[in-house]
Amino acid sequence: MPRRSRHRHQHQHRRPRSRSADLAVLLLPLALLGTAWLAGHPGHGVVEAPASRSLVDIVDTIAMVAPAASKAEASSAPTGHDASATGSVVEPDPTWLARTAKRTGIPVVALRAYGRASILEATERPSCHVGWATVAAIGEVESAHGTIGGTRLLQNGRTSRLIVGPALDGEGGVAAIRPDGGGTRLHGDDSWEHAIGPMQFLPGSWRTFGADADADGVADPSDIDDAAWAAARHLCSGGLDLRNSTDWTRAVLRYNASDAYVATVANVAQAYARSAVKR
Repeated sequence: MPRRSRHRHQHQHRRPRSRSADLAVLLLPLALLGTAWLAGHPGHGVVEAPASRSLVDIVDTIAMVAPAASKAEASSAPTGHDASATGSVVEPDPTWLARTAKRTGIPVVALRAYGRASILEATERPSCHVGWATVAAIGEVESAHGTIGGTRLLQNGRTSRLIVGPALDGEGGVAAIRPDGGGTRLHGDDSWEHAIGPMQFLPGSWRTFGADADADGVADPSDIDDAAWAAARHLCSGGLDLRNSTDWTRAVLRYNASDAYVATVANVAQAYARSAVKR
């Protein structure tokens, strides 16, 4: 959940004060978040960086690119970066996608988004080297790949219900953040800010990193294709090279400033990478 530090997933279960009672949303209490709750509780020790061998080097990003990218219509996405600016929408190689989904258990729709995000970011920032496994681990920790609490991913990448994080209302040790008009339009609460979508972006962070990965004309934090690329863009900001274990740790800490969060993401990412190369 970008730029939230101690703001996220705390021990509080009050529903946000929504202006729209009929809005179909999934409000995320702590009990539904599984391993994601760790991010709200920074550890007291120093996080060990991942093994020196990069997660990118374990699974070659180039192998995920399909022989021919599908052409896309030019679009005018209102916010964020637009994949169609390059004239094509990249798709992970179908063979890689099917094999890796089977080996890792990641839903195909989500894995497609993570692979696409890695490919797109390799084009936008080739020196960053963010791997699909790192993006996938964040997707697992934040929302179980958009399936938390019975929510499901539709074939177009959007979630069946809006995933909304807890209110950042200043109680229980969280920061008190008032929403602006853009945030209220996303989550429906005109009193307090919330994180949104399968990668749990705050509206302010979305305005900085939001992206239209599938070139459908909308940069949507509830579309896992868009949210995964936005997460990759967040990780790669600041000129970091994620082949370097120290830079990798710094990048994930910037996404969520919690030692426990970094350790959890590292463990999940390395497990995915190892599973993907099993024979």
